[in-house]
Amino acid sequence: MRIRSTGLTLFAGLSILVAACSSSTASTAPSTAPTSAPSSAATAAPTETPTEAPVTSDLRIGVVTDVGAVNDKNFNQYSYAGAVAGARAIGAKTPSVVVPVDPSQYDALVQAYVDQGFDVIIGVGFNLANPVAVAAKANPDIEFIGVDHDPCINAAGDVDTTFADCSGVIADLIPNYVALNYAEDQPGYLAGIVAAKASKSGIIGAVGGVEICAPCVRYIQGYELGAKSVNPDIQVKTAWVSASDFVKGFFDQAGGKSFGENFIALNPGIDVVFQVAGSTGNGVIDAACEGGINAIGVDVDQYQSYPASQACILTSAEKHLAVSVADTIEQIAAGTVQHGKVFYNAANDGIGVSPFYEAASKLPADIQTEIDAALAGLADGSVVSCPPVGCGSLNP
Repeated sequence: MRIRSTGLTLFAGLSILVAACSSSTASTAPSTAPTSAPSSAATAAPTETPTEAPVTSDLRIGVVTDVGAVNDKNFNQYSYAGAVAGARAIGAKTPSVVVPVDPSQYDALVQAYVDQGFDVIIGVGFNLANPVAVAAKANPDIEFIGVDHDPCINAAGDVDTTFADCSGVIADLIPNYVALNYAEDQPGYLAGIVAAKASKSGIIGAVGGVEICAPCVRYIQGYELGAKSVNPDIQVKTAWVSASDFVKGFFDQAGGKSFGENFIALNPGIDVVFQVAGSTGNGVIDAACEGGINAIGVDVDQYQSYPASQACILTSAEKHLAVSVADTIEQIAAGTVQHGKVFYNAANDGIGVSPFYEAASKLPADIQTEIDAALAGLADGSVVSCPPVGCGSLNP
């Protein structure tokens, strides 16, 4: 079947490079890090490896991923692939990349890039939103990019971890910070179409990690609307792993499997489950596969990122991380970048769904045509993927 994604093409073309650059051993990071960054702080790729093309830009780009690995086939790898693509597009050296061993190192590793005079610093994942926002305000001459960032900024431009005052506008108060956001309801809508087309019972489900996670709510709202665009009578069963516990909701695969098993047992007849719960959601996929139920992944192509899903996964609702990061680097180099919160959606190739692989046999022959039509409608606004009250509200 036709692959629908420039983001996937970027990822496929660069994944070998990322894997080759990644190391499984601890090393100083980023290159010759100052003492403020622990000497064994991270698993890091060799920094600033020369590119094949001549270097024509002197922009130094550094990437701080989230905990895990660069080549995780998930947020870290897709984001870094975008950084590499952006650097190549402008003729800069291959970006330096560092992976924290644990969250306590976020601030030090961002600061290490600041201290070494890097021109563009990228923080991957919402866990780095606060460290990046703080560093960006303190260093107005450096460009910062946050992947999936939406920090609470108060009227003074400072991070408010209590969320008491989020009135600050990033573009005005931290004008060197690009916070990349994504219209999760749109890939959710596309996933809902796939789920409804695959369902034989007319009962599908969705499991979210944390109920206060607005992107998770948007994914599921879009999923329900997409499914009902195919079958207005379809039943969409939804459950949340936790009201507010992010560890339980996103980082507990074993707990996710137990939750998924219970969810399936409590909803007889359900034959598709969409997970919006990170690693916890991988456990939900495990439960679906073992129960003979189809699953849908989230954020990246989980057929690739979580091979255990291949027994039952239909597709994944994607954020095109590589596209958004590469675009932003090119815009910084050209002097055309928009600071503040920047949204990626169907209109700028910011979202999509993954290929169906072997699952294509479970879907109608014209499924790609339907997805393409819905994607075009989302891009031009003729297809609505949010409830009337607005995306991200728990009370539509």
